[in-house]
Amino acid sequence: MKTRTLTLTALFVALGVILPAAFHLARIGGPIFLPMHLPVLIAGLYLGPLSGTVVGLLSPPLSFLTTGMPPLSPPIMPMMMPELGTYGLVAGLAYRRLRWPLYLSLVVALLAGRLALGAAAAVAVAAVGFRMPPHLYVWGALVKGLPGIGIQLVLVPLLVRLLERSVPAGKVGER
Repeated sequence: MKTRTLTLTALFVALGVILPAAFHLARIGGPIFLPMHLPVLIAGLYLGPLSGTVVGLLSPPLSFLTTGMPPLSPPIMPMMMPELGTYGLVAGLAYRRLRWPLYLSLVVALLAGRLALGAAAAVAVAAVGFRMPPHLYVWGALVKGLPGIGIQLVLVPLLVRLLERSVPAGKVGER
C-alpha cells in the first residue's frame, strides 16, 4: 500500500470514529443516519477494496474503544464489522477493479453489506443467543436507516467525484 493510500485510509478510519461520535454528541441518531458508513463507502470507492475493508473492519471496534459506541452487548459492534467490511470490499472491487459505474458499485455494496449483516446476525444468534431473528434484525436496521441510506445514495457519489477531481484515482488507491 502506498504511503498516500495508507495515510488516507487512516484518515477515513478516524472519520469512521469521529462522525458517529459527533452525531451521538448532537443526539442525532446514529442508527438512523448511519454516519460510520460514509467513510467506509467513500474509502472503498475512492481508495479501493483493501482500504475500504480496513476502514470497515477497524472503525467499529475503535469507535467502541474510544466512545463505547456501537455497543458490544447486544452484539451490535461485532455485527457491524462484517457489514462495513463488506461495504468497503465490494465497493472497491466493483468500482476500482471491475470498473462498474460509481452508482451501481455503491448500490451493490450496500446490498452486499446488508447480506453480511444478516449472516453476522445469524452467527450472533447461534454463538451468543442474540434474540432477534436475523431477517427481522436486518429489516429493522434497513427501515430505521432509510434516511442514512438516502444520504449515502446522494452524498457518497458526490464526494467520491470531488475527490477524484482533486486527485485522480490512478494517483491514489489500489488497482
